[in-house]
Amino acid sequence: MSSTFVGASVRTSVRIPLTFADGYSTTAQAVTFDGLSDGREHLALVLGDPGLGNETPLVRLHSECLTGDVFGSARCDCGPQLREAVERITDVGGILLYLRQEGRDIGLYNKLDAYALQDAGRDTYQANTELGFDEDARDYTAAAQMLAALGVGEIDLLTNNPDKVRQLTELGVAVRDTLPTGVHANPANLRYLRAKADHTGHTIRLVG
Repeated sequence: MSSTFVGASVRTSVRIPLTFADGYSTTAQAVTFDGLSDGREHLALVLGDPGLGNETPLVRLHSECLTGDVFGSARCDCGPQLREAVERITDVGGILLYLRQEGRDIGLYNKLDAYALQDAGRDTYQANTELGFDEDARDYTAAAQMLAALGVGEIDLLTNNPDKVRQLTELGVAVRDTLPTGVHANPANLRYLRAKADHTGHTIRLVG
């Protein structure tokens, strides 16, 4: 195994009941890790019966979005994607990796600065670069380490983002299949979703 994964191990595993605002509930095995490459407190939620080591689990890499996940911001589709992913993964068994990469890894304050630039006419990628960041600064090495620590080498990936497939494959994770999330469009996020589809090839089917 690549030296990328040296030192990554499970730290704690504990069951947590989850209930969402619409009443949907399930139970997750929350797993923390030691030795991750970026030293951050990423979290794995094992949902349903993934049969780790015996079957190919459905996996979602979900980057933290305080505004969408917690406060229900309509400027992005993060909150609805999180809710959708938890139910779909629970149904078939798998893992949601909750990654501390706010704002494509530019941080909360910078993300809000980027929102201000978007209000002035930039798209989400132009705003990030104008602030001095990469269009998308996320690195999924820690995600690959987490999967390795859980004994997972092959996955079905729930994503619209081709870069996640590319990075995981380069990191030695076999992506057997890719399943798109639903399209969670609304008037406040339509321009944001269109930029993702047009600029970085996200598999988002938008009408009009």
